[in-house]
Amino acid sequence: LSWNEAPLPAVFPPVRLEINDSEGHPSSSHQTLKGTSKWAVSLENLLEDPEGVKRFREFLKKEFSEENVLFWLACEEFKKTQGKKQMQEKAKEIYMTFLSSKASSQVNVEGQSRLNETILETPHPLMFQKLQDQIFNLMKYDSYSRFLKSDIFLNHKKSEEQEENSPEAQTAAKRASRIYNT
Repeated sequence: LSWNEAPLPAVFPPVRLEINDSEGHPSSSHQTLKGTSKWAVSLENLLEDPEGVKRFREFLKKEFSEENVLFWLACEEFKKTQGKKQMQEKAKEIYMTFLSSKASSQVNVEGQSRLNETILETPHPLMFQKLQDQIFNLMKYDSYSRFLKSDIFLNHKKSEEQEENSPEAQTAAKRASRIYNT
């Protein structure tokens, strides 16, 4: 199974934003941000959402830089790896796929030459952290802003808005408000 075929992990647990009134009770008019609205807030939010990751990958593939998000995801998954043997195997796979001079999906990171195969013998969960941070910042300050202006993002946002404004969605919202306001 290659990184391109691997199922996408849920990177972080979803974040629920809550607005409280002056007495500390949840605001009844508050809606939790979802989908493209949440993605547009930050790259972190985008990477928390499997659908967001899917759309971002689709965009990066068109820009010939999908390896960046795949490397980032691989590092996130690597941090959860238990056991020295499994860690060594995954570390080697990440190195050979993204960091080696012969890598099939080589990422462009500074200090790459300093990371050699000897480090793979004594792996630890944060061994790729500096490189992962470089790739995250590259995506955040380069690709992410272009993604938010891309057809992939804008078309997805438009279809979300059409779903929200559909008669079925409005009818369901009215029914829900009648139930809660009785």
